[in-house]
Amino acid sequence: MNSNNFRKLRNIGVIAHVDAGKTTTTERILFYTGENHRIGDVNDGNTMMDFDPQERARGITIHSAATTVYWQDTQINLIDTPGHIDFNIEVRRSLRVLDGAVVVFDGVAGVEPQTETNWRLADEYRVPRLAFVNKLDRVGADFPRVVASLQERLGVRALPLQLPIGAEGDFRGVVDLLTMQALVWDRDDASAPPRSEAIPPELLPAAEAARARLVEAAAEQDDALLDAWLRGAELPLDDVRAALRRGTLAGAFVPVLAGSAFRNRGVEPLLDAVVAYLPSPGEGPAAAATEGPLSALAFKLTADDHGAMVFVRVYSGSLKRGDTVFNASTGKAERVSRLYEIHADRRVERDELVAGDIAGVVGLKDVLTGHTLASAKDAPVLESIAVPEAVIDVAIEPRKQADAAALAKGLGVLVREDPSLRLRQDADSGQTLLSGMGELQLEVAVEKLRSRFGVDVATGRPQVAYRETIAAAAEVHHLHRKQSGGPGQFAELTLRVAPLPRGTGIRFANTVVGGAIPREFIPAVEAGIRRAAQAGPFAGHPLVDFEATLVDGSHHVRDSSALAFELAAATALREAVLKASPVVLEPVMAVEVITPADYLGDVIGDLLRRRGQVQAQDARGNAVVVTAHVPLERMFGYIGNLRALSSGRAQFTMQLEHHAEVPARAALAA
Repeated sequence: MNSNNFRKLRNIGVIAHVDAGKTTTTERILFYTGENHRIGDVNDGNTMMDFDPQERARGITIHSAATTVYWQDTQINLIDTPGHIDFNIEVRRSLRVLDGAVVVFDGVAGVEPQTETNWRLADEYRVPRLAFVNKLDRVGADFPRVVASLQERLGVRALPLQLPIGAEGDFRGVVDLLTMQALVWDRDDASAPPRSEAIPPELLPAAEAARARLVEAAAEQDDALLDAWLRGAELPLDDVRAALRRGTLAGAFVPVLAGSAFRNRGVEPLLDAVVAYLPSPGEGPAAAATEGPLSALAFKLTADDHGAMVFVRVYSGSLKRGDTVFNASTGKAERVSRLYEIHADRRVERDELVAGDIAGVVGLKDVLTGHTLASAKDAPVLESIAVPEAVIDVAIEPRKQADAAALAKGLGVLVREDPSLRLRQDADSGQTLLSGMGELQLEVAVEKLRSRFGVDVATGRPQVAYRETIAAAAEVHHLHRKQSGGPGQFAELTLRVAPLPRGTGIRFANTVVGGAIPREFIPAVEAGIRRAAQAGPFAGHPLVDFEATLVDGSHHVRDSSALAFELAAATALREAVLKASPVVLEPVMAVEVITPADYLGDVIGDLLRRRGQVQAQDARGNAVVVTAHVPLERMFGYIGNLRALSSGRAQFTMQLEHHAEVPARAALAA
């Protein structure tokens, strides 16, 4: 694909907090671009992008869904992502492969917790963004307040391209600050484009001031424009737009648009802004080279009766049907049998994918999320996708023993599709534990086992996924020796363990010199350490955030083996941890409660009883937002309590903040 074609392609995602109107906005985009000839509605369960039965039944987005639309002769590959924290992996892997994003904000709530989390992810992947302030027809909607919250909570320069005309139920249009024209929608039913007219006189002073700030921000991106602006010259509109695009791509500011997707107001200008200001492949701060041999990233897998489909983003080169490619992450060869352009739950077959494409590939057998596909086995591996940590476990087993094989198969598929789901055996009980990011994610997984794989499963109560770590350093010497008539087992080693900062994981280091332990046995030592860390010796929870260093050792010419060193390392780790002041860690959640002021005291008192630490209280319209850090273990069943405390008027969201040491008396229960 040449550079001219690149300018006609946008790979974008739509991201938001749950209930900000993200899917409604996406459905309007499909309608206005002609991809869908009727407008889907979340409440009616007939949206095109939320096509999974569970999504329609629950009224939320669970899976990221891709489609392709066209606007102003530009192809837009669009991914609609979930807003619920339990499905954050879908946002992560989508942002990893996208060039730009539209972030939807609730015009009443402003910046909400999951919006902030997703915004930080977009920062991490250096994805340029547009902000769309939605739901401006709702009671309590306040465009200037939302713009201010973007600047205060997200630390960005929010740059309005529009001002709303009318407020709440009287919201009827926007002022385009570049053209200084009013765009007015006379009807709610999307039957006619907006009408252009003069700006209402009462809005003119505010519009002129906002336009001056807009032009100033644009002029700062170009020395020649800045010089002309300082001289008081009128800047050409095309030059201003080009400068706004440069500033958006560089992250100097975030353009902000206004609308109400549900009432079909503001969507066409939003599409114009996607084309005008978001990058094409090969542009933007995170752009990769587009020329050269094949390089593609697998970012999502789905499985059905016809096999697995791997969603890929092609960064360079091309991929044809029937090609043999290499998985650069594993070194294995794979054959591509089919290529598909994705339109939600529809597929359109393609003969070839080129740089910039996001599409589906069928025929790849051993490719996982984050793997790199390339034309050579030793090709560079692309940056993978960080997987969020599981915080909650549920024990799972088939109700009928005859379903055991089907359950194992179903769990294997689910874990392959969603890498934020983890599967392990409890060391004490032998139960199969499914771990995830929240109760909702595990509920959805269990329902999939029933509906997709026909397995009736029994589950235990959700439990907190505790972790173990160490608070001090320790060193042990261990000799593993067994003799039973034939060849024996011999492995001797000295192992030192030391704590690492929270979230670091496990590190292994080898300082043995002089061949005291043959080089071929070193990987076995690391394998033994990592295997033993799956169930710590202190409380049986996974062991994290430590470094294990192989300091010294010895071997026997005949009796030493990889197995002997693996067993020795596992035992040595357990001994060292018990000497290194082991502690239990628990997930601590960032909880945000929105409550009427009348119930504020009761809400705070309840959070304190749950070992919560209140971080802040802020006014939001006629409500109060309480932010607190609360152990996950104390948050089970919280929604029922909160409804009782507030006569059903308060609501809350939570997400993982950090892991912290469990207080001594709570550690005994863990």
